[in-house]
Amino acid sequence: MRRLYSIIISIVQAILPISGLFSSKMKLFVSGRKDVFSILREQITDQDRIIWFHAASLGEYEQGVPVMEEIIKHYPEYKLVITFFSPSGYEVKKNNAFAKATTYLPLDTPANARTFIDLIHPELVFFIKYEFWPNYLTELKKRNIRTVLLSGVFRENQPFFKWYGKWMLKSLDAFDHFFVQDNASLIAAEALNLQPVTVSGDTRFDRVSRQIEMDNTLEFISAFKADQLCVVCGSTWPEDEEVFASFINRHQGMAKFIIAPHQIKPEKIVALRQKLKVKTVLFSEKEGKMLSEYDVFIINTIGLLTKIYSYADVAYIGGALGTTGLHNILEPATFGIPIAIGNHFEKFPEAKRLQQLAGLYTISNQKELDEILHKLLSDQKFRMQTGMIAGHFINSNTGATKTVMKYIASLHG
Repeated sequence: MRRLYSIIISIVQAILPISGLFSSKMKLFVSGRKDVFSILREQITDQDRIIWFHAASLGEYEQGVPVMEEIIKHYPEYKLVITFFSPSGYEVKKNNAFAKATTYLPLDTPANARTFIDLIHPELVFFIKYEFWPNYLTELKKRNIRTVLLSGVFRENQPFFKWYGKWMLKSLDAFDHFFVQDNASLIAAEALNLQPVTVSGDTRFDRVSRQIEMDNTLEFISAFKADQLCVVCGSTWPEDEEVFASFINRHQGMAKFIIAPHQIKPEKIVALRQKLKVKTVLFSEKEGKMLSEYDVFIINTIGLLTKIYSYADVAYIGGALGTTGLHNILEPATFGIPIAIGNHFEKFPEAKRLQQLAGLYTISNQKELDEILHKLLSDQKFRMQTGMIAGHFINSNTGATKTVMKYIASLHG
């Protein structure tokens, strides 16, 4: 089966350039992989001692950051190589402050795996969350390179638990240690006879918990919010925007709204703005404006959302009302903010846990959004209690990085 898998991946690699003609994202996916090996030959020397982190996209990268920071601090003799599978991760973090080299991960063919590992010759490898590439893992195992799963998630809908994915189980032998997020993943991993497995928690909690200690001041957001309640709608998609635009139009004056869409292409911003019947200003046109006079602030740029959450009284996080996947709920939660999301969040254990604690509420339609937003905005006691639960949720779940670093320290005697 692995041979068939490798043949299919090779065929995909051959035909992918055609797909780039029809999709800008696929064009980045293909073009970004063209020069990976030449970049590595230029940036990595035989003398470099390498630790390799691989992340699917931006969320997984954020899970890796706390461990990266600690490694740089305590083991400066090592250089980091960071790889991404997705353009949405690579394009945002290709100029990060941690790595000596940051590239796309070449597709999972045996030849690519051999060449890539030859070039970076890692001493330690971290695959983050649920990135499992059989040919890379097999090659790492052959070379006895220590490999760790960081903030891992196992669930019964993964291929390992299906008849057609049993062959992939062998590649998991490459892992020397599995650090998983929760007990459900531990139970699932034990059902696969994986070992050793440690419930470390999610390193993103460590990442976001530090944000509250930073300077999150944004003068233009202060000017916009003034002394009113503020709802921050983060990483939204059109299906999210449809329901809260309706709420905004019908409840003018109840609160200020800041909207940070996931996609900031001009046509997407125009479409969003057309849904709103209140005074709206864009980040790109804020200069010279009396911002306090506007009802909605649309952030058509990237890199500001984490700080903007510090101004929120309520947060709505996008992605779960449709099928694109829930975005980061931990960033607003660290500021002690009540959170609302869509109802498709089955793959996000942190959202399930926060919902069970009553620090997060889900909606599936307009009526449910109207009810929870109205309750959170009109009932101060309810809003404060819900926010306190969210903040405590972050504080009580930190420590995953410390657990992983103890393991790394044990490797160095």
